[in-house]
Amino acid sequence: MIARTNLEICFAVAGNEKSLVRRTGAGQRQETFALTGTTWLSPPEVGDNVLSISAPIPKGMHVYLPTALFARLRDDFNLPTAPAHSVRYVAGVQDGVMNSILLSILSEMTTETSVGRMYVETASLMLAAHIILGYSESGVCKTGIAVSAKRDQLRIRRVLDFISDRLAEQITLAELAEVAGLSTFHFARIFRNTVGISPHRYLSRLRLENAMKEIATGKLPLAQIALNAGFSSQASFTRAFGRATGTTPGEYRRNRR
Repeated sequence: MIARTNLEICFAVAGNEKSLVRRTGAGQRQETFALTGTTWLSPPEVGDNVLSISAPIPKGMHVYLPTALFARLRDDFNLPTAPAHSVRYVAGVQDGVMNSILLSILSEMTTETSVGRMYVETASLMLAAHIILGYSESGVCKTGIAVSAKRDQLRIRRVLDFISDRLAEQITLAELAEVAGLSTFHFARIFRNTVGISPHRYLSRLRLENAMKEIATGKLPLAQIALNAGFSSQASFTRAFGRATGTTPGEYRRNRR
């Protein structure tokens, strides 16, 4: 078998209590019923699993986290030399936090949003960190890093100004982290701690507020407002606007006249 360069996550989005999953790897033989929310983890060195499934699983999800992602965490924090390889080969995990992150990634991949890619990048880093904390042979990893609140606030202030100046442009998590002078994971953590929400949510909220002002003035067509808000089409903008406000952009404009 050829060893993978990714940590593999298998997730039963919609399970089947009659589906028995048997797999062999890392010198272990595991049997688990594929109930909804069940997760299997395979560290990179395991290679391909010998797998059999007794009955179909209605909806599954495979996520592959590259070892380079874990290396970024290692460089930012006081982690083991090879954190991805320290993850245990486990089956039958029912982890509410992991499930929530995986479902949010699935949602962003299937529902178009203006900053979906940024969210998936952030969520992937959060997922990798959670796996290291809960499923690493080395146990809980301590960061050993302390950044003063004042310096954090100055960094985030630069980021907020950057976002405000480029609100109509495509902005990536990596760009924001570069402005802050931090890694993407470290930046996302500090941003949430300082602002109270993730960069993805902050950018979405700011663009929505700006779009609502533009709609109310009635000067720009809705298609142009959608582009200004970072959406690829008016249809995707309308869906996102409806989820956030409970009304359509057209109805919102008519009610402001």
